[in-house]
Amino acid sequence: MNKIIAIVGMCGSGKSIACDYFESIGYKKVYFGGVTLDKIKELGLDVNKDNEKMVRESLRKEYGMGAYAYILLPKIRELHEKGNVVLDGLYSWDELKILKEEFSDLIVLAIVVNKKYRYDRISNRDIRGLTREDAIKRDISEIENLAKGGPISYADYYILNNGNIDAYLKDLESIEKEL
Repeated sequence: MNKIIAIVGMCGSGKSIACDYFESIGYKKVYFGGVTLDKIKELGLDVNKDNEKMVRESLRKEYGMGAYAYILLPKIRELHEKGNVVLDGLYSWDELKILKEEFSDLIVLAIVVNKKYRYDRISNRDIRGLTREDAIKRDISEIENLAKGGPISYADYYILNNGNIDAYLKDLESIEKEL
């Protein structure tokens, strides 16, 4: 039976690294943020944190809080029929409910990290880096406006990613073997 795993966590927790790990062992990735980037380009806007936030929130206002799951459902379904799938960027409780209704075997893996470490990591990013103040604003916005806390608190598995990359990859490998 093919596996489907949703990686959830706050900005800077290590979701992309987790998705890269699962891709490296054969999972096909569905990147929820790609919907945002495609819409920004369609609108002829610059890709930046303000436009990303505006598009994320406007898509959810138009389609509901399950917007990204709804938009990506055909692609996820197709990939899941062919093999293992990792979902990068599931945010809202409604998205989780839509996907759980469609895929009863969906596994949610939450990556959690102390805020200090997340904010340090985010500020040192080459791509999509944020200041500590911007990261705090993003956290609050994602919790209040995008219902991001539900999928994290209701996850099937958790990894505490406060250590180094080698320890993190070992934790990911351990969970994948358990699945």
